[in-house]
Amino acid sequence: MGDQQIHPQSYWRWSKQDFFPEESFRDWSTYRYALSHTYSRFIDRLLTRSQDSDEIEKLRKQSENDMKRCLNWWDLMWFGFGAVIGAGIFVLTGQEARNNAGSAIILSYAASGFSAMLSVFCYTEFAIEIPVAGGSFAYLRVELGDFVAFITAGNILLECILGGAAVARSWTSYFTSLLNRETNSLRIHTNLAEGYNLLDPIAVCVLVIAATIAVSSTRNTSKLNWIASAINTIVILFVIIAGFLHADISNMKPFAPFGVEGVFRAAAIVYFGYGGFDTIATMAEETKNPSRDIPLGLLGSMSIVTIIYCLMALSLSMMQKYTDIDPNAAYSVAFEKVGMKWAKYLVALGALKGMTTVLLVGALGQARYITHIARAHMIPPWFALVHPKTKTPINATLLVTISSACIALFSSLDVLASLLSISTLFVFMMMAVAIIVRRYYIKGVTPRSSLLKLVGFLAIIIGSSIGTSACWGLNPSGWVGYAITVPLWFLGTLGISLMLTQQRVPKVWGVPLVPWIPALSIATNLFLMGSLGYMAFIRFGICTVIMLIYYVLFGLHATYDMAHQQSEMEPKVIEEDSVGKP
Repeated sequence: MGDQQIHPQSYWRWSKQDFFPEESFRDWSTYRYALSHTYSRFIDRLLTRSQDSDEIEKLRKQSENDMKRCLNWWDLMWFGFGAVIGAGIFVLTGQEARNNAGSAIILSYAASGFSAMLSVFCYTEFAIEIPVAGGSFAYLRVELGDFVAFITAGNILLECILGGAAVARSWTSYFTSLLNRETNSLRIHTNLAEGYNLLDPIAVCVLVIAATIAVSSTRNTSKLNWIASAINTIVILFVIIAGFLHADISNMKPFAPFGVEGVFRAAAIVYFGYGGFDTIATMAEETKNPSRDIPLGLLGSMSIVTIIYCLMALSLSMMQKYTDIDPNAAYSVAFEKVGMKWAKYLVALGALKGMTTVLLVGALGQARYITHIARAHMIPPWFALVHPKTKTPINATLLVTISSACIALFSSLDVLASLLSISTLFVFMMMAVAIIVRRYYIKGVTPRSSLLKLVGFLAIIIGSSIGTSACWGLNPSGWVGYAITVPLWFLGTLGISLMLTQQRVPKVWGVPLVPWIPALSIATNLFLMGSLGYMAFIRFGICTVIMLIYYVLFGLHATYDMAHQQSEMEPKVIEEDSVGKP
């Protein structure tokens, strides 16, 4: 009854108060005042870090209704499987084998898988310690502060929206293959710029259907994911076994026609195929036993996925020479060329199932990211509301789905994949930094001298990693640059290990070999970022500028008001509690 008295409003409400309830947006005079204090507010948000308890307890109240705890480790394992295996293996494998890596695409997947597994370790520790829907956004808000969390939130939003759009476009490609039609035959041809001139209404429909299922019930979505993932597993086993049965070792020569540089350029792109694992961390609020279920779900699913990716890439390379691979529907066409024309339809069906689960699980995880970002008022808190009947964040799902649908209608997969990979790699790199900070710094406990050393060593690790990536981009075969940057990375990591004492011990499970594994994760993610083309960085830079403009005009003032409103309310709550006690 208490909750009904406090929140009698309907879920479907549209007033200004629901979107901009903060004092800074009350009227034009308060907004002008807020803008005039932008610098001081920015310093406040830059230096302010959230607390574990704030993320777990206080922010959840912004949703008005709790999500239902209905998932176990088995659900999470299949969610991980369903979230990851889709466009990455079925589409990007052919694209990157043809254009960048050749038969060495298996090494590209191994390199990306290694880097992803390092990030999985970081996510697992945080998800156990801070089991909330916000995933990496919540973790970074606690360890690196509000502003860093916002930049990350912007990249998460970008990742969510572009990821859904990219997979939906891939879904259309395989659907046309299943119908035995030309790849772009179901798209509408226009006179727009290249890369944006093929409109894809089918992709829009698929996104809408996946979102509708996701908002109906988390438990029912999990059951549907089981079924679809089981079918996908059967197809994957068929692809691997049939591929090896029709293998021709001569197809793998030359093994790396584009050299080592091509292998890592492809690795940076196919990393997109590993990006869905962070979805599991966002399910923490709906998990019955996060401390047990999340490590099993994350580490288990990612280990299996990495092995599957490498075996599938190898089977494709052995069936067809890289110059003959169809970049749009690689596996279907490969089986057709070796005389198994009927297998083309089975592979296309399996690929569709895989991409459908990616969209389905993505709709769940992405909405939960958006929900927690909205709880912190980084975006309007209307998107944080959880529906009282379905126990799902319908508003957040609408935001992601409508945005993804608009982009999927226009943009081709190659335009989306490079931008998506750079956002994913950036977020994962920041997660590794956050793990080191969490272990070695506690506000009010860690001496200032230790904090300065930590900042200095982290700057050396990040700077040397960027330097290594730059050396690779400018002169891959040179050794002088590496002779400087690699020892610097080693000394920076060694400095943290020997000169600083860990301030915090994980409660249940922690990343092993800290600071070495997080430092290696920083280096590999930055290295893969450096392997992307310059256009990816230009698009990334443009998106970052747009994010910063939004932050200065809206996000900064909303989060400032939210934080200071909470801090003003705390003394009142303590006073009321003390009065109420006998």
